Order: sequence, then structure tokens, then C-alpha cells
Amino acid sequence: MNQTKLEHPATAKPPRSDRKYMNIKLKGTIEESRRQAAAILEILAGVRTPTDAAKALSLSLPAYYKLEARALRGLVLGCQPPGRGPRSSPEVEVQRLRKQCQRLQQDVGRYQALARAAQRAAGLPAVSAAAPTDAKGRRKRKPSVRALKAIQTIRNAPPDTPPAQPAAPALAATEASGR
Repeated sequence: MNQTKLEHPATAKPPRSDRKYMNIKLKGTIEESRRQAAAILEILAGVRTPTDAAKALSLSLPAYYKLEARALRGLVLGCQPPGRGPRSSPEVEVQRLRKQCQRLQQDVGRYQALARAAQRAAGLPAVSAAAPTDAKGRRKRKPSVRALKAIQTIRNAPPDTPPAQPAAPALAATEASGR
């Protein structure tokens, strides 16, 4: 019996003679790194010598060997099987931490409300906020009463009052008499 494999014409695939290059995704790589990778592969394939490749890349021979060692380390690390399970990216991690922060802030608000309710139920006076301190731990100075009155006056001033007379004419008159 003939052991040849018969394929149906509908499932037979045409030969892949149209493919010229390997399907390597090089998007985001720089020209220099592609040149270095090609030179290293040429040496490993026996097409070039390390001295020729070092000259072509404008490197010394020890620098070329360091580059080759780094490339081979990358090759070995790239051949390791990927870890199991979902991978975390920085964007996913940031989103997860934001959600956690929001949840913790809600928890803090809830616990503060529960503490205030417990204090009221126990008949304890409300806890006032501690006096603000500066970087050295000293109490911050309270604003003077005069400053508070000035702020209140400025905020409550009617918007359609004419601006005060400029002091420039009076100043000019005092300067002229002082000469």
C-alpha cells in the first residue's frame, strides 16, 4: 500500500514562497541596535569574524565581546517560559492602587462618622482639631483681629462703589512744597 498523505484541494495550503522575511516585530527599536543584533547573528552563524564585526560597529574587540554577552543573556532570558496567570502592567497597577486609595478614604470617612456618633452617644464633648503646627512643631500664629476685620470688610464691600481717589496728586503737592 502506498503511504502517501492525501489532502483535499479545499484544505491544501499554497506554498509560502511569497514570505521573504521572518515575522519579527521590530517596532520601537533603533537602527543602531538592529545593526548590532545583525552583526552578532552573523558572527554566530560564521559569516563574519568578531574583529570584522567590531570594526563594522566601530567598537573595540573587548567592547564587542561585552555586547555579545549582553545579547546572549537577553536571548536566554527571552527563551524562558512566561509566568503563569495574568501579568500586571504599570497602568493596571496604578488603576488598582487608585481604587484602593478611594476605598480606604471612604473607610476613613465612615470610621470618623462612627467615632463622632459614639462620642455623642456617650455624652463626650466633640474633639476639636489640634492646633496647626509648622515644620519645627511650633504652634502657628493666629491672625490678628484687625486682619480678620479687614478681610471681612474687603469681602463684603459692595462691587459698584467708585474706586478711592489716587494718592498721586497729594503726593506731588507734598513733594513740590518740600523742594
